[in-house]
This record gives sequence, structure tokens and C-alpha cells, in this order.
Amino acid sequence: MKPIKLIVKTNSEKYPIIIGRNLISNLSRIFKTNSINFKKCLLVLDKNIPNKYVKQISRSLKRYEVYKFIYNANEKNKNQKNVNKILDLLLQKNFSRDDCLISIGGGITGDVAGFAASLFKRGLKFVNIPTTLLSQVDSSVGGKTGINTSEGKNLIGSFYQPKIVISDVEILKSLPFREVVCGYAEIVKHALIRDLKFFEWLEKNFKKLLNLDIKYLEKAIYKSIMIKLSYVNRDPKENLINHNSRSMLNFGHTVGHALETFYNYNKKINHGEAISIGMIAEAHLSNKLGYLPESNLNRIIKHFTDVKLKINDKNIKNKKLINFILKDKKNSDNKINIVLLKKIGKSFFGRKIDIDLIQNIIKNI
Repeated sequence: MKPIKLIVKTNSEKYPIIIGRNLISNLSRIFKTNSINFKKCLLVLDKNIPNKYVKQISRSLKRYEVYKFIYNANEKNKNQKNVNKILDLLLQKNFSRDDCLISIGGGITGDVAGFAASLFKRGLKFVNIPTTLLSQVDSSVGGKTGINTSEGKNLIGSFYQPKIVISDVEILKSLPFREVVCGYAEIVKHALIRDLKFFEWLEKNFKKLLNLDIKYLEKAIYKSIMIKLSYVNRDPKENLINHNSRSMLNFGHTVGHALETFYNYNKKINHGEAISIGMIAEAHLSNKLGYLPESNLNRIIKHFTDVKLKINDKNIKNKKLINFILKDKKNSDNKINIVLLKKIGKSFFGRKIDIDLIQNIIKNI
């Protein structure tokens, strides 16, 4: 099947996203076709990428001078220390702005590598090759980069667009099932905020996605990216405060990011699981605040249960969670700005909601 090619257009940038099979074996050709020119590159490579794929990537880049930074990708290592290691290596190997940094891994790898690229000499060429379902449908699209701190997730970062995103769906077959479900959480998020028909399609076909049926995966990835781009193209730097805001993509993330911070980014909960719990909590909020009908709430919960997405956590009512929610980057004036649902497929940006009201609703979920 011919690869799918999408074009991202922001006010200042234009770049392709390519979705298809066996793309990592043809990187040199893809770069040439898309006029991405460089002599030297640094691969920021997730250490968990299976060796057979690493060999394919290396063979396809043999015309370039290639260096590797092997990265132990997890939320605790998504920090300034590792960004500095990447920057030091780029300096030691005398990289110029005409050279390239290539991220090969999931969203954590892409965020760290992209942030380093944005800092190096005020902007190094950056290529993103996402290797998880989660990163292919979400974090690789739109140019957000960043790192975590003890105060919260992604509070330090930049907007920095890649030259190209290359999503090879064959790599997804190497993922553990937990990671596939993690990625599915972001797919269903896109449907909930924007597209009822897509949600209905997911209700019918989620088993095929979880079984990594390539045809269905390609469609789900394409639909998710198109929904994300509908926001990114209007609001690339998240400046709007209405229903067209890029912030709409953060449905489930206010509570979800707070949970990840509460657990200090350990393996008890991964990003998709936290966002899944966050979406259910924020769907409950939407219902209790008088927006989301009860029938829609129950339908969402049923689908999450059918898919075996997480819908609750014993610490969701912990007082410390509220402190982390208050530090969410969407907030202002000590009030909570949060994405809420009016119905499945229609969302809005809830502004300046009282934290005590949110706390009381979460306590009674």
C-alpha cells in the first residue's frame, strides 16, 4: 500500500507527515524526496527499539556520518540532565545547524530530542521517527517539546517543528500490549473531543486495532492526526482560549498529568493509563457541571471498560493531586482551565472553574 502523506502548515513552518510500512528501510530516499539535506546526524535512540529495526535504520543511513545517543526513555529521565548530554555530544562532534538530530522512539524520546534540537545553536534540523502508537497519533504531531520537573510534567519546553515525521506502522508490532492500549487512549481522546462518527467506528473496530491489524491502524492514525492538525493549524502555539484552541487536545490531561506527577513518573502508571483515568474523571466533571448527558457518560465508560482502559485510581481523591492540578500550564489566576465535553464528539474550553468545585466532584466519583 502506498504511504499516506499529510502536510502540516503553521504560520512559520510547513512539513510532511508520512504514514506507511517499511519506511525505516528507506530513510535516505525519503529525505531526498522531501528535500531534507544534511551530511551528519545524531540518532537519539530509545534503548528498547529491537535490534533488527536499529540495523535497518543504520543501513538506510549509510550515506551519512552517523552518531548515536542511546537513551533510556522513561518519565524520570525526561529531564534537563539528558538534554545536556545530547547537547554536549552535538558540540563534541562539531555539529552545525545544517546537520540533523533524528529522534527514534516514543513520545518521551521525541520530546527530549526535539527540545535539545530547539536549543542547539538556536535551532538544529530535527526529524521525528515515532515508534509507539501513542507517539504516532499524538506527540510527534504539532511541535511540542519539553521535559519534566518535580513540580509537574512538561512545564519546561518549547514549540519546535520537525522537518518531517516518519511513522512506520510495522514497528508497532514490536510493542507490548500495555503500550498498544496506552496509544489507543489518545486515539479515543481525539474521537471524544471532535468526531462522533470516529468514536462509533472505534466502538466497532477496537479489537482490530488492539490486534495491530495494519489496515485499521493506518486509518486510526490518519484520523487522529487529522483531528489534531485541525487544532494545531489554527493555534500552533496554544494561544487561543476558545473551542478552536490547541488546548482542546488536553482533554483528560489535567487530571492525567497530575496523576503522573503524584506517582513521581514511576512504572505503576504510564501516560496512556493516566490520561485514560483523566478522561473518565473529566467526563464526570462535564456531567456534574451540567454539560455531558448521563447517557453519553455511560457510553464512554462502557467503551473504556470494553477496551480495558483504566477508568479509576485509588489516589484520584488524594489532596496532593489537587495541588498538582493547580500547577497545570493551562491555568490562570489560581483558577482551573480545563477541557470539558458537551457530548461525544463535541468539546469546549471550560475557563476559570473553582478548584473547590472540581475537588468536590472528584471526591464523589
